[in-house]
Amino acid sequence: MPLTPDLWWPPVVLALALFGDAAMSLRPPKFIRDCLNGVGFPREWWWTLIVIKTLAVVGLIAGIWIPGIALAANIGVIVYFVSAAAAHIRARFTGQAFWLNCLGMLALSVAVLVLSFTL
Repeated sequence: MPLTPDLWWPPVVLALALFGDAAMSLRPPKFIRDCLNGVGFPREWWWTLIVIKTLAVVGLIAGIWIPGIALAANIGVIVYFVSAAAAHIRARFTGQAFWLNCLGMLALSVAVLVLSFTL
């Protein structure tokens, strides 16, 4: 498995999606508030999700040139969304937000890993 992405653009696409997600989370719209409340994530910890997503963006971009960083960030994003999916299932909050947002981002993260690091 290579330590830098074979294709530069999939990590950039994932980074842009995460950047948009983090930016929206600064003043969360109703669907994000409903999602976080639905899984029982404490409001006083919402800021941590912005930090995590921002660090992932930095790692995905820096990792285009620095060996291992994008791979680690990509795997971290996958773990993040697997954890989010588990929280949704545990809370029985499996509506549209779960299927479109959570599993959609998980699928994108896995696709980026496959396209960038395994082909």
